[in-house]
Amino acid sequence: MEESTHLFVSPEPFPLESGTSLPQVQVSYSTYGTLNDAGTNVVWVCHALTANADVLTWWPGLFGAGFYYDPADWFIVCANVLGSCYGSTGPLTPAAPGAPAPYQAFPLVTIRDQVAAHELLYRHLGIKHIHTLIGGSLGGQQALEWAVQQPHLFEHLVILATSARHSPWGIAFNEAQRMAILADPTYHAATPDGGQAGLQAARAVALLSYRTYNAYGQTQQEDTDDKLTDFRASAYQRYQGQKLAARFDAYSYVTLSRAMDSHNVGRGRGGAAAALARIRAHTLVLGISSDVLFPPSEQQFLAQHIPGATYAEMESRYGHDGFLIEVGQIAHHLAQFYATALAS
Repeated sequence: MEESTHLFVSPEPFPLESGTSLPQVQVSYSTYGTLNDAGTNVVWVCHALTANADVLTWWPGLFGAGFYYDPADWFIVCANVLGSCYGSTGPLTPAAPGAPAPYQAFPLVTIRDQVAAHELLYRHLGIKHIHTLIGGSLGGQQALEWAVQQPHLFEHLVILATSARHSPWGIAFNEAQRMAILADPTYHAATPDGGQAGLQAARAVALLSYRTYNAYGQTQQEDTDDKLTDFRASAYQRYQGQKLAARFDAYSYVTLSRAMDSHNVGRGRGGAAAALARIRAHTLVLGISSDVLFPPSEQQFLAQHIPGATYAEMESRYGHDGFLIEVGQIAHHLAQFYATALAS
């Protein structure tokens, strides 16, 4: 398997949807496998909020040797999103050599801006055709936006646990998380580790939207009736917050949650239904029965308005996180989807 990590740098000013611009843009990306002679085996992965370009580490069981998307068969590309802290231009990236990082002064980045960075990269790579574009959650938002913009670039589109526009419910969850971060006074000190306590609290809030009542009941229930404090569920929330803070920064978290809030494929296009009608890729939309952050009704809306789309729903106790966990079900639905697409 050929695997490599690269950094693409575009030295030209990068205009943003908000009307501001970045002096240049860099995109960290990983590739796996080899592009075939016909250039027809590209799978492009759009990652979720705090993931990175190394899809084999965060989507195991679906991507990797011996799994559904095997680099022996596919040329897999995964690009880190604009605004992240894993190598692409973000709040901790100096504006110029020797200049300080912008931190909380980093401009608003939207999903459309992230797609524009993907556009620069795919053209740089010389890719003419993408067999499958796939993404879940924020990654699904990117994939939808790109498929609307470039309807003839993609043969297949696979979107999981996402929506045509971010809901008031989702925005409210994100705002609660940002309030926790901004309440941490160290965030305003503009240092690389600023806002870490706030980030931990934000992650604890987010986790409640990623999982379910039943999942906590099955994994965090006490085995005694005698406790008054030090509950397993409390320790779990603190652990998850510390775990994220050890690998992510508060400034990128604020930036990316705001990008997620900006998502609306219908903006400037006559509404979501009209925008989704532009998509020409064979499309599989996967919902999760227990997802409270992106409930199945949002995926059903997508399937109703994307021409010829297939909708399937996964049963999972894990809620929104099921799109990362239920790889067996995902592979099953993918096999059925591709078989139907080939027959059509």
